[in-house]
Amino acid sequence: MKTVTNDEGMVLLAEFQIVIQQIGLFVIYMIMGVLLVKTKVLNERGIAGVSAVVIKLALPLLIFTNTLHGVTRTVLFQTWPLLVLAALLYGLLLALGTVAASLFHLQAPRRQVFEAVSLFGNVGFMGIPILTSLFPSRGMLYVAVFSIVDQLMLWTVGIKLTSGERFNWHKLISPATVGIALALLMILVGVQLPPYLDGALSKVGATATPLALIYLGAVFAGLQIRRYLKCRELYGLVLYKMLILPLLIFMALQFVPIPASMRFTLMVLTGMPAMSAIVMLAKHAGSDGDYAVGAVFVTTIAAIFTLPIICWIAVQWLLPLF
Repeated sequence: MKTVTNDEGMVLLAEFQIVIQQIGLFVIYMIMGVLLVKTKVLNERGIAGVSAVVIKLALPLLIFTNTLHGVTRTVLFQTWPLLVLAALLYGLLLALGTVAASLFHLQAPRRQVFEAVSLFGNVGFMGIPILTSLFPSRGMLYVAVFSIVDQLMLWTVGIKLTSGERFNWHKLISPATVGIALALLMILVGVQLPPYLDGALSKVGATATPLALIYLGAVFAGLQIRRYLKCRELYGLVLYKMLILPLLIFMALQFVPIPASMRFTLMVLTGMPAMSAIVMLAKHAGSDGDYAVGAVFVTTIAAIFTLPIICWIAVQWLLPLF
């Protein structure tokens, strides 16, 4: 079994503290969104506008600029195991979501929406700020590589689950996937942005997380909370997907020859709350969009507690075993 050094233990403890700090910021941003709705600064049209800015501009720029910063071709080629592990993880999540939906006797269309929210985590809006804070030089690269599988699954399986539509390859072409592809291409050919352009794009990209979480807070402000607090399956989702599975993944990856930062990344990404984009997909398709909002609400609030818990257990209890 792997021997853990004191240095590695100290690093992971520091990572736990960073997660706590980021969760605190997330709560503040979401409270801002609630207040903006309650004070009527944001209405339904304004909320939709914030969502469009994040998805079509800020998030793609965040992915693009952060991937370019501090990543070399050598480091890029070293991350290929993450691509394989991400594909295996999504296969496992899809199977577990199907089993869980059957155990809770969910019926269509709620069943399909539940499977979708159990499969896709909020990698973009919550995963990026956490991982770039944890691993400044490689965090965004890990997210970019992971997002290749994530986006492929979202625009194939995700579309199928939320709408029943057949897959169209053109739907894979989105601002986020273009940002990933362009950044990886520039790294491979060794092209860099002019400093002034890089600075401008980076500042716009940096608005993605606060705007996205303000958007979530605004959406939650108009939610009939009590209705979804009674959904037992959502608590089951929190238990197996956001607590048990991330820790099992962390333990299993101790026997895989990958960097500690990659192991921790996969654990954190597995424990992410439901992806907010599922709400937009479900509402657009006329599926159970309100249930998707409820699932995002319950899992996002739960993540305030579960993410620090899994990080603490990994650092204090699991790591010493290996």
